[in-house]
Amino acid sequence: MPHHAADWVEIADRVFTKRYVFFDQEIGVVLGDGEALVIDTRVTEVQGRVMRDEIRELTPNPVTLVVNTHWHHDHTFGNHVFRPAVIWGHERCAPGMREHGERMRAELASSIPELAEAVAAVTIEPPERSFSEHARIHVGGRLVELRYLGRAHTDADIVVEVPDAGVLFAGDILEDGATPYFGDGYPLDWPETALRLAARVRGPVVPGHGAIRDRAFADEQAAAIGEIARLAREVRADRLSLDEAIAASPFAPATSREPLERALRQLRGELD
Repeated sequence: MPHHAADWVEIADRVFTKRYVFFDQEIGVVLGDGEALVIDTRVTEVQGRVMRDEIRELTPNPVTLVVNTHWHHDHTFGNHVFRPAVIWGHERCAPGMREHGERMRAELASSIPELAEAVAAVTIEPPERSFSEHARIHVGGRLVELRYLGRAHTDADIVVEVPDAGVLFAGDILEDGATPYFGDGYPLDWPETALRLAARVRGPVVPGHGAIRDRAFADEQAAAIGEIARLAREVRADRLSLDEAIAASPFAPATSREPLERALRQLRGELD
C-alpha cells in the first residue's frame, strides 16, 4: 500500500510527524528554507529508505541534518541511508552505538526473525557531530535546539526543540501507550530528567513512541517513573517485597518487574 505526504501530520508550522505502526514509533521532520532535518531514522536501512522516500513526497528539500535522540537501534539503524546528511547526537550516542551496536543487531535478529536479513545488512553509522549539554543548529536558517537533561532511558537521551513552533521532541524519555523500556535506563535519574523535560513543554510534545501529547502527559509520566524509583527504594529497605512493589506499580504488572529490577541494580551501585 503506497504512502503519501498526507500521512505526515503538520503539528506546527513546517514541523511534521509520522506515526509508524512498527514499534508504534513517532518520526519528526523539520523544514527550513531549502532543506530538511529528520529526527530518528528507524530500525533498518529498509525502513530508513521507505521513510526517506516518503519525506521526498512531503518536500523537495534535501535532508541535510539528522538528529538521533539516543543510541538505540530503532532510532539509529536507518542513519546510513540519509548520508551525506550531517548526523547529530549526544556525546555518548556514538560510543553507545559502537559499544552496543552488534548486541542490538543480534537481539533484533533473534527476537524478530523476519527482520534478520534487513538487520544483518545495516551499516552502523554513528553521529559525527556531538555535544554535552546544549547545541544550537540551523536547518535552512531555522533554529533547532538540542538539549541533554540527564540520564533517563539511556545515558545519552536528548530532547529536540523547535523554538519558533513551540514543539518538543522527547525521544524515549517519554513513551505513550506502553511501559517505557528500562533495560538500558537509569531509573533513579530518570524522574528528574523527565521533570526537566516537562518544564520545557510549551505546546505539542512528541514521544519516541505513541501519540503526540502535552504538558499534562509529560508531568504524569515523570510522576510514574518517580514512583518506580520510590517503590524500588522501599524494596531495598525491606519495607516491601518485589512482588508487592510490582502490584503497586503505576505501569502494568506484567511489564513492571524489569523497571523495578533495573532500579534495584542502580540502588546497589551496579550501573554507575
